[in-house]
Amino acid sequence: MKYLSSIIGRIGLFVLVAKQPESPYRAFYRFPTSVGILLLAVLLNSCNIGKHLPANERLYMGTDIKLNADSTVTENEKEAIQEQLATLARPKPNKQLFGFPYKVGLYYLFGEPKKNGFRAWFRKKFGEEPVLASAKAITSNIPVWKATLQNDGYFGSNATGSLKESGYKARGVYEVDVMPRYRIDSVAFIVDSSDVRKALRASGRRTVLKKGDPYSLDNIKIERERISQFIKQRGFYYFLPDYLGVLANNDSVKHRTSLFVYIKPDVPDAAAVPYTIRDVFIYPNYNLSTAQQDTNKRRAYQTNERFRIVDSTRIFNPKLFRDIMTVQPGRRYNSRAQDLTLSRFINVGAFKFVRNRFDPDQQGDSAVLDVHYYLTPYPAKSIRLEPDFTSRSNNFNGTQLTLSWRNRNTLRRAELLTINGTAGIEFQVGAGTQGITNYRLGLEGVLSFPRLVSPVRFNYDQRQALPKTNVTLGYQTIIRGGLYRINSFQTTFGYSWRQSQQVEHTFIPLSANYVYVPLNSVGDRVYEILADTAISQIVKQQYITTVFNSDQLILSSLYSFNYNSSPRSTSPNTFRFNANAEVAGNVASLFFRKPLETDPRNGIFGVPYAQYFRVDADARFYRKLTKSVTWANRFFAGLGLPYGNSNGYQLPFTKQYFVGGSNSIRAFRPRAIGPGLFTRDTLRNLPAFQDGGGDIKLEANTEIRAKFTKYLEGAVFVDAGNVWTYYNLPNFEGDVETFSSNFYKQIAIGTGIGLRIDLSYFLVRFDLATPLRKPYKTNGSEWVTKLIDFGSTDWRKQNLILNIAVGYPF
Repeated sequence: MKYLSSIIGRIGLFVLVAKQPESPYRAFYRFPTSVGILLLAVLLNSCNIGKHLPANERLYMGTDIKLNADSTVTENEKEAIQEQLATLARPKPNKQLFGFPYKVGLYYLFGEPKKNGFRAWFRKKFGEEPVLASAKAITSNIPVWKATLQNDGYFGSNATGSLKESGYKARGVYEVDVMPRYRIDSVAFIVDSSDVRKALRASGRRTVLKKGDPYSLDNIKIERERISQFIKQRGFYYFLPDYLGVLANNDSVKHRTSLFVYIKPDVPDAAAVPYTIRDVFIYPNYNLSTAQQDTNKRRAYQTNERFRIVDSTRIFNPKLFRDIMTVQPGRRYNSRAQDLTLSRFINVGAFKFVRNRFDPDQQGDSAVLDVHYYLTPYPAKSIRLEPDFTSRSNNFNGTQLTLSWRNRNTLRRAELLTINGTAGIEFQVGAGTQGITNYRLGLEGVLSFPRLVSPVRFNYDQRQALPKTNVTLGYQTIIRGGLYRINSFQTTFGYSWRQSQQVEHTFIPLSANYVYVPLNSVGDRVYEILADTAISQIVKQQYITTVFNSDQLILSSLYSFNYNSSPRSTSPNTFRFNANAEVAGNVASLFFRKPLETDPRNGIFGVPYAQYFRVDADARFYRKLTKSVTWANRFFAGLGLPYGNSNGYQLPFTKQYFVGGSNSIRAFRPRAIGPGLFTRDTLRNLPAFQDGGGDIKLEANTEIRAKFTKYLEGAVFVDAGNVWTYYNLPNFEGDVETFSSNFYKQIAIGTGIGLRIDLSYFLVRFDLATPLRKPYKTNGSEWVTKLIDFGSTDWRKQNLILNIAVGYPF
């Protein structure tokens, strides 16, 4: 461009002047972003876009819509109409910055490029081809808008439009006359004595078309789909929504419409006949190499449920299909039953491919269907090696290697047996010199049945996926640095089932966990800690309890409820809710004498058992503010009530609540808060221990997540919460650790910023946080905002916490 050298010279002069200390433009020099925006605007405005456009053409800058609405049209309706018409308007203008089409400016910045080279790359990368104004495009919007208004019940509405030119630019200017909106006065279903029209009449009880609702073509389409599904579930295999019609009788005075739903007279005969299931053929070992042999119906054997199974290898027990099949011989065809059957075959986990076929036939005067299910199983046995990154709430991060062996058909009814051997290392991030390294070894076996294992047989007809019975048996040992080794044995027996796509239940009637620390594994460092006068009594007591009085048996029952909002919803809001209730020691207390205060070892075979009730809830709410910005929130509340054997004490250590760390209140180190106002020495590097646990917990978190690029995200967050004990324990000084009506005065609050790297398979998170309010007194005040001093090394060391973790905190 002929003015480009002049522009560059002016930019250079501006930078030289701005650099001078006395220059009024010094502020712009100090802020490169402001300078960049200013210079870019100067550069682009100096480019005359109009001279590059084709002759007699104008750049299209957007659409202006003026509504002339009837007085009965509400303000909310006007806003919705305006937004809807603007969305439908064509063409879409070029992107603009402060009203300037900057992408078009970049498109023409270096003139016409050659086929390849820098100019072509720059135009493709940063530019945007100009959108030209067209009178034809203006007139093409009008019938689309009129049809849209009519489909929403604004019958008789009209629109006119024209181009308004100004220099090299032009805008589409429209006037839209919006008539009164029609509402539904009545809904009637036209039926007779035929079977298909009787089904239509029955469907009317759940119609979505309600008297008083606005007329809406979209709702009429939804109603047709609903009625079609309703009729298909009553045996009409070939029925389609296109066979339904809806007539509207409008009252132009009252602006009301009467709707008449009917089945079209030219509906095919096959679609008006109900079908019955005659034979059900199942091919559970189907693949291309054995297709001829394993689809030979003459080799089929019949089960007690009259299913015909063709399986030369007999690898599956026929009882598996009794649990899965909801399509039954002798019953009417039902599309809902068909969907359930396919869903169960897919979710049972034993079959790689599932497909089915229906064969219609005539049996006397009745129409019948033969159903064929072709199932290709997975290989029954497999083995895999899986590396993993771990991130725990106590800021332990590390890696773990898992060797897993699977059998997908252990007992010939698609039972999944998984045996996992694990080995891992974890180190504590953000704990300074107090951090320790853990080594973890474990062996676990899980047997999952795709049914409820019970002496009573259950009917699963209304379940999307089959319920599961899970049995686990495992052993784990954790070596805590040079301190000690914890051994843990655990076994569980429980059920899980889905009530719907959104609701899931888990009930574990039996869970047994035995934890102990071998005395020969206790290192010298433990004894040094107990002899150190600089370490608080509570920390010493935790060591004594965990190491020397560690043997404990937890026999409990657990119920969990999970809710997730529909993934198919178009709402920007997502909600998740989890609730747990656990009770421990009740059954054991019926058979074993509880430990006496003078003989604490008198439990089950000399091992004390815990008694407590524990309930908690975790609610999470996510709102998508824009395409790249999400507002995430979490609220957690938990209560543990020790009683019986545990009366006057805390919950077992593994069942206590904690706050602080990368997945909790990130401005405090792991488990460094509470209970209540208990003051912890955070200024000296004392040996770390998992203290700070409580029986009651309240925590709230909120953060704004912004996605910058495909791989890079940022966040700003605020966390708050604390834990309390149920009883006033002698290990703590005073009574400030128990929950009381002044709990809100004991809340810890922190804030910070985060950087996240999204690597598709996992997300690496860096959160830098600082306390705003400490639950314990600091210079006479809980709030520490006045003490913030980023320039102070001591302040940064004591108050800036860097959390490194894998995955989102919630």
